[in-house]
Formats: sequence, C-alpha cells, structure tokens
Amino acid sequence: MQKTPYRDLEARFARLDALEGASAMLHWDMSAMMPAGGAESRAEQLAVLKTLGHAMLCAPEMADLLGAAATQSDLDPWQRANITEMRRRWVHATAIDDTLVEALSRACSACETVWRGARAENDFARVLPFMKEVLALTREVGAAKAEKLGVSVYDALLDEYEPDGRAHDIDAIFADLEAFLPDFLSDVMDVQARKPAPLPLDGPFPIDRQRGLGLSIMKSLGFDFEHGRLDVSLHPFCGGVPDDVRITTRYSEDDFASSLMGVIHETGHALYERGLPTQWSRQPVGKARGMSLHESQSLLMEMQACRSLQFLSFAAPIMRKAFDAQGPAWTADNLARLYTRVEPGFIRVDADEVTYPAHVILRYRLEKALIGGDMRLEELPGAWNEGLHALLGITPPNDRLGCLQDIHWYDGAWGYFPTYTLGAMTAAQLFDAARKAQPGLPDAIARGNFAPLLGWLRSHVHERASSASSTDIITAATGKALDADIFKNHLKARYLEAT
Repeated sequence: MQKTPYRDLEARFARLDALEGASAMLHWDMSAMMPAGGAESRAEQLAVLKTLGHAMLCAPEMADLLGAAATQSDLDPWQRANITEMRRRWVHATAIDDTLVEALSRACSACETVWRGARAENDFARVLPFMKEVLALTREVGAAKAEKLGVSVYDALLDEYEPDGRAHDIDAIFADLEAFLPDFLSDVMDVQARKPAPLPLDGPFPIDRQRGLGLSIMKSLGFDFEHGRLDVSLHPFCGGVPDDVRITTRYSEDDFASSLMGVIHETGHALYERGLPTQWSRQPVGKARGMSLHESQSLLMEMQACRSLQFLSFAAPIMRKAFDAQGPAWTADNLARLYTRVEPGFIRVDADEVTYPAHVILRYRLEKALIGGDMRLEELPGAWNEGLHALLGITPPNDRLGCLQDIHWYDGAWGYFPTYTLGAMTAAQLFDAARKAQPGLPDAIARGNFAPLLGWLRSHVHERASSASSTDIITAATGKALDADIFKNHLKARYLEAT
C-alpha cells in the first residue's frame, strides 16, 4: 500500500492507541487490584506513558502531515472525520508541554491514592494539599488550552470530555432544570406520600450472591464475558479497552440494589465500548463520541430500561432465587416502587433520577468556581453542604458523604460532571425514539430480551463512534437535537402519571 500522509498518521495514531490502552489497564489495576504499596511505582509508569503519548502527538512533523492529509482527494468520509479527530487531539496536546503533562499525571496519581484513605477516614484536610496541586496544574493546563482554542479556561477543560461543549449552553439547560425540579420534586413527594410505602427488602445480602446476580443480569443485557470482566473498586467505573472492558462495582450486605444498579450502569458503558466499529478501533474516529453520549448509554440501561416495571417483571424471579427470598416484598410491583422511590440523599451514584440532576448541577457550579478562582479549595466542604441544602434541602453530616464521595476531581477530571445530566437527557430521548421505532420493545425487555434495544443502539449510536458530532448523532437517531422537554415528560410519566 502506498504510503501517504494520511496512512502515516493512521500508523502513528495506532501506536498511540496501544500506549493509551496500556495506561487504561494500569488505571484499572490501580483501582481494583493494586496493593497500596504499589502507588509510587504506578505513578511513575503512568507518567512515563502519558509523556510518551504526548510526545508522539507533538512531534514536529505532525502539523505538516495533518495539513497534507487534509488535501488528499482519495479519502472517504470516515477517513476525513478521522483527520478531524486527529487534529482535535493534536491541538489539545500541542497547547501544553511534556513537563506539565508529566507533573499533572504524577499529581493525579498521588492525590487519588491519598483520597482513598481520606474518604474512608472522613479527612478532607489530609487530601487538601494534594488536591491543591492537582487544581493548580489543571488551571495551568486549562489556561494554555484556552488560549489555543480561543475559549474560556473552563470550556477548554470541558472540551476534553464533551467536544465543542460550552458552559453558556450548559448554564441555560441547567437553569431550566433548576426552575423545573423544585416544584416537580414537591409534586412527586406528595404523590408518593398518598400511596402505601413499598415493603423493604430484608437483608443481609451475601456479597457472593450479589456478584452472581450482577453477572446474570450483565449476561441478559448483552455483556460479552470473552471481552470483559466484573471486579470491585472504591468507586464504580468502566475502564480498559473495547476488546477487554473492565467494569467495577462496590457491595454492601445491607443493600444489594445499589451494587446491582451500579453494575447495570457500568454495563451500559461497556456495551457502548464493545459496539464501536472494530475496523476503526485504533483510530480517533473509532472512539466514543464524548462523555454525554457515553453517560447516555449507561443511564439508558440503568434508569430508562432497568427501573421499568417490564424489566423488574423479568428480574424479580432472578432476584428471589439469588437470595432464596419470597413474599410480597419481592414482587415486581413492589420492586418497581422501591426502585422508583424518590428521596433526596447525599450520594450521587445512589440518587434517584428526579434528584440526580441536582447533584450534577452542584458539582458543575463548584468546579467552575474553583477553576475560575472564585472559590478556594478550603471552602469546598462548606460550599458543598450549603449548595446541596439549597438544591435538595439536606446537609451532609460529614465530608465522606459530601465533597469526598466522588473520585473525579482527585483524579484530575475537571469539566466532566455536566456530562452526567446531559447524558440523562440524551438517554431519555434515545429510549423514547427506540420505543417508537420498535413498539414491541417493552415486551421484549419484560422477557429479558435486550437484543432489540441493543441492536437499535448499535446502529444509531455505537457504530457511528466519532464520525459525527454528538448533536448530529442525536438528531439522526431521534429526529431532533437534544430536547429537555422529552426528559421532563419522561419524569412526569414515570413519577406523576404512573399508577
């Protein structure tokens, strides 16, 4: 095959993908398997891999190769989209130097390691100096990228997770949700109060049985165990690479639902990764299209499909068998009432879908203030508590249930949080479109047959990867750009209109 600028770029990005895949597996191991004593050497390994990858992207000849490839007349639409994604990554990389990349990588590894102990011990002061270093370096990265991209510092960080995402658009969406949610939440609580409370499920629920239940449900959803596995970590996540997807959950013997819904959520992420086009798996165009779409896939499974009465009709017998349980608490109707129970709580990953946006709005506003220098890190615990009280009327009793609960900031993910609620809105819109396209979809889910839903998602979302923008993918799949009213209508139908 004749070597052209485009082919040269493909080869370079394939090597870069291998480096990044190795880094992803090391991150998984650090969270799920690595003993505490390995933290220092792991930080070194990750820093070296990040620096090598950055150097590959910033090679002096890259600018000429990208320019020459863009003028080639023999490229198909996917190859042209690939060049667009290559250039986007190159622009981000060349905004910062190797020294800053290495420093941030080391700071994030150190901060995440300390956070694990600080969270367990409810000790924000312990992680504060490490978090300060991460934030300072993140601001430096954001400022350098902002100058090159011609956007604000926060938008430059957001762009890494949501390409072309902008805070002014998110501000408008979140303001609309914030205006809608308080009265809606009040109405939901009133409706809920007029109905009999759901019967509780009495534990304990042995962890080995919870794991077996999770594996069974993963299989029903379509998870491929030849290309992935389930493990345990402090904070549930999906990692690895498309050919080897690693998901984690955490267990409590008092509550199996939290773990199970975490497994379902992360399985949604894994199904997206496994559905990406294999022929483009080592190229930027073959990657997932931003975190809003990624979160839509996890929340579609967790919230839209698997908290439905149809799914619970299928899952109830499996749950009863898993725990040798019986009685009226284990009926599908009671489980549906339990799993759609609305109650303001402190933990984001355990929140119901009515209060969940408030958790994300809080984090979005706090990280914008911290990045912009409008708030000092020392003020974070108090600002967190005040913000949650303003949004949901509750105040965390300690920082473990407050600002220490999420891994993201401590691991360097600043600008990520708004994608959760954008993802929830996208999930509602995609699921609505899938049901309209396949009227028999609810009945299939009631039989535990997720193939029709997964097939629709494969063709309309997964297989498109990064060949188009998020807006174009959503519009092609649903007939319109992201529409908050579809999300609101879903909430109204499930929480006010359902009998």
